[in-house]
Amino acid sequence: MQADSKPTVAVIGLGYIGLPTAAVIARSGSRVIGVDVSQHVIDTINEGRIHIEEIDLEGLVQGVVARGLLSASASVPVADVFVIAVPTPFNENHAPDIRYVLEAAEAIAPQLKQGDTVILESTSPVGTTETMRDLLARERPDLAMPGTCDGTADIAIAYCPERVLPGRILEELTNNDRVIGGITPRCARKALSFYRRFVRGECVTTSSRAAEMTKLTENAYRDVNIAFANELSIVSDKLGLDVWEVIRLANRHPRVNILSPGPGVGGHCIAVDPWFIVHSAPEETPLIRTARSVNEGKVGHVVEKAEQIIAQTNGPVACLGLAFKANIDDFRESPALKIAAALAQRHGDRIRIVEPYAAALPHAFDGTGARLIDLDSAIDDCAAFIVLVDHDLFKSVPLDERADKCVYDTRGIWPDQPGADFTPRRLRLAS
Repeated sequence: MQADSKPTVAVIGLGYIGLPTAAVIARSGSRVIGVDVSQHVIDTINEGRIHIEEIDLEGLVQGVVARGLLSASASVPVADVFVIAVPTPFNENHAPDIRYVLEAAEAIAPQLKQGDTVILESTSPVGTTETMRDLLARERPDLAMPGTCDGTADIAIAYCPERVLPGRILEELTNNDRVIGGITPRCARKALSFYRRFVRGECVTTSSRAAEMTKLTENAYRDVNIAFANELSIVSDKLGLDVWEVIRLANRHPRVNILSPGPGVGGHCIAVDPWFIVHSAPEETPLIRTARSVNEGKVGHVVEKAEQIIAQTNGPVACLGLAFKANIDDFRESPALKIAAALAQRHGDRIRIVEPYAAALPHAFDGTGARLIDLDSAIDDCAAFIVLVDHDLFKSVPLDERADKCVYDTRGIWPDQPGADFTPRRLRLAS
């Protein structure tokens, strides 16, 4: 590939990050082939449609597919740049599982040629990019790999984590700064030249290990700050205070910026990535481990408080929201889903679920008797609301449609809700 030509790009993994990334790269004029293990995903994309919910993504995918710049396949093609965007979960002991990264590396190995670039974007524990490099070196001994050879390597290998907010992914993929970590400085520079084709934000180069740790640090920082807010909410509840008022007043201090509490922390990033740091240095991470425990424990606290509403009311109770954050269809590690499912297991068909981004209830509700209903039905039929997600749709409900409800508002979306005590039909808990 000539330096001034547009590279052919293979994006491995077409999920919440991989598909938007592939579409944004294609929009810059490169030919992009997305690779996924799901035939449904492949067929959907090749028809110019999408299988996830993200603002403006469907129009972009439809356009680049129509122009012949984006297609999807089950097999890895020959390409100039390979971008790996696959899941990195953890096991029951919170140990990181990088099998999908290594499987992706095995899949691209036969297609590699001199001059190619391999970039890992999946959030990964420190050292994963080097582990991937070592695998490629074993699979392709005919190619000189960076950091293991004398002179210039045949392949450039780098790590560049995404740092996007669901609901704003397309904008942030383009405008956010990127940290690009190379196995060697030469690798970082080559990856930098690739990202400069479609990223308007600043691109900063470093080592692959520093870039890996940077991504984990960003999410652990937010987890610790949310844990502080969640702990404040529990303390405020015990002391009979409105945590939303306390935080609002405290944030008037010029150097205080407390985040909002909620029913816990969800998503594949903040709820998962701090464990990668803890696993790498278990004796040195008491604060990060404690923050994880606080945020995971908030789920049980919310279930306990929700039980008070259910005990004080008759008839159906509506759980508002299952997603891990507002205005998306992503339920990964969602505390809202865990809470609603726990209540459904205990109370069966008394529980109604309102989730505008779901066409059917997840399997966690199988056999419980809980039903998915729309918001208007909940307003008409339910005596109590348990607010678990701050979807814009829920914020739109005026006071006169909920004034007679018992409300447990874990997101603080209805500050005008009457009552802060435990009297039936006027219940509002602040945590």
